[in-house]
Amino acid sequence: MVTVFKDFIRHLFPRMVLKENLKISYTFCLGGMAFTLFVLLAVSGLLLAMYYQPHADHAYTSILYIEEQVFGGHFLHSLHRTASNLYLLLIFLHTLRVLLTGAYRPPRQMNWLIGFLLLCLALFSGYTGYLLPMDQLALWATQTGMELVRILPLGELFYQFLVPDAVGEPLSLLRFYILHVVVLPMTTVLLCALHFYKIRKQKGALPYL
Repeated sequence: MVTVFKDFIRHLFPRMVLKENLKISYTFCLGGMAFTLFVLLAVSGLLLAMYYQPHADHAYTSILYIEEQVFGGHFLHSLHRTASNLYLLLIFLHTLRVLLTGAYRPPRQMNWLIGFLLLCLALFSGYTGYLLPMDQLALWATQTGMELVRILPLGELFYQFLVPDAVGEPLSLLRFYILHVVVLPMTTVLLCALHFYKIRKQKGALPYL
C-alpha cells in the first residue's frame, strides 16, 4: 500500500524540469496556490467544526466561544475567513488567465468546463459558509441572496430546497452547514482530482510534462 502511494505521489511530478520553466511568471501557479488554500480551508474548517454548533439557537454563541475561549480560536476563524477570500480571488485570476491565453481551446475544452464548475462550487461554498456565523450581517446578506435566486428560472425550487423554513431557521441552517462542510468539499475534491488528471493526460501547458 505504501509503495502504491509513493508511486502515485511520484507520478504527480515530472522527471525533469527545464531551467526556463523555473522562472516566476505572471501566472505564478495560480491553480496550485488555489488548491493549497483549499487544503488549508479544509483543515481549518475541520478544526472549527469541532466546536461549531449548527443550530439556530447556538451557532452564534459557538462562534463567540471559539473566538474567546478556544486557544488560537480567533486566529483560526480569521485564517479560515481570509483564506476563503484569497481562494476565490485566485480561482478568478486562474480562470481569467485561461481565457486570456486561450487554454480553453481543444483539446482542453473538457478541462475548461471542469474548471468552470470548480469556480461555481467555490462561489457556492463561500455563500453557504457566509450564513454559518448567524450574526446580523450573515442573516441579511443570505436573505438578500436567496431573494435574488427566486427570480431566476427554477429559482423557486432551489429556494425551497435550501430554505424549507426561513433563512437562519434550524432546517435551512442545517442544510447550509451540510452543503458547506460535506457535499461541496467532497465534490470539489473529486473535480480537482479529475482536473489534475486531465492536465497530466493532456501534458498541461508545459513542455516537460
